[in-house]
Amino acid sequence: MTGNVRGAVFALLAFAAFATHDAVIKGLGGGLAPVQILFFATLFGFPLVGLMLMRDRTDGTLVPRHPWWVALRTLSAAVGGLSAFYAFTVLPLAQVYAILFASPLLITLMAIPILGERVRLRRGLAVLVGLGGVLIVLRPGGAELSPGHLAALAAAVFSALSAIIVRRIGGIERSVVLIIYPMMANFLLTGALLPLVYRPMSGAEMAGTAVIAVLGFCGMMLVILAYRSGEAVIIAPMQYSQILWAVFFGALFFGELPDALTLLGAAVVIASGTYIVLREGRAGASRTRPVLAARSRAGTPTAPVLTPGSEAGPPGASGPGRPADD
Repeated sequence: MTGNVRGAVFALLAFAAFATHDAVIKGLGGGLAPVQILFFATLFGFPLVGLMLMRDRTDGTLVPRHPWWVALRTLSAAVGGLSAFYAFTVLPLAQVYAILFASPLLITLMAIPILGERVRLRRGLAVLVGLGGVLIVLRPGGAELSPGHLAALAAAVFSALSAIIVRRIGGIERSVVLIIYPMMANFLLTGALLPLVYRPMSGAEMAGTAVIAVLGFCGMMLVILAYRSGEAVIIAPMQYSQILWAVFFGALFFGELPDALTLLGAAVVIASGTYIVLREGRAGASRTRPVLAARSRAGTPTAPVLTPGSEAGPPGASGPGRPADD
């Protein structure tokens, strides 16, 4: 089995774990508030992440070297995570994914001011087409936009911002800083809100929140294995397999069948996102490759964050060569 094939298999397993993670959130959302689900999932995630961090032998403290960037990423991760949890509890799974899949498109746009990336005509048009696909899903004017739709859109925006900040400072900040701060923010934020929504939980519901934490952690570990085994241009598009799991889980457990516009919008977003990934995979097409470097996953605040900058160096470390026209 070649490295790319092995990486693709790891990635497919990872995104199957993430899709199951989201289906469990939706299942628990019938009786529990998203704040309560996220609080206990984060609580159960701490021991898993702690065991992973015990292997970190690098010297240093937990004081951020770039406190404002870390603070902005922490805020983005907390808002994006809670927004995603809410969206999964109130919207059909396929609709949430179709909107979250806009995150790579947003990363491409945010890379212009934050990373100094130059996005030329073809990638710019692909972004516009992809955002048009999101509008097809949201269908403004044709159907009432619910808070769930706005939450899914917020999750895509804030997860993109979080990912691009990691790309900017990931080669400078310790991984433990980028992991612990957002998890603590989620824990404190949801803990403060918990008395407003708390409901006594059954053993099955408590176990479900633990399953969310385990699936998020295992999914991210599988993503790490995938990127270590194969090329990013092969691994990155595998995230779109989640739409198949969404249709399957939605039909099997929740009686959800995506309508034609949702499927059409998702297809447009997936096609544009895949095009951008393939363009960035070409040598010299992108100076920073912000989408290929965004290896964290929207809506999984209980999982450790990947820091591609720690592997590739700080933005621009690949050299100042002029990007190819794209």
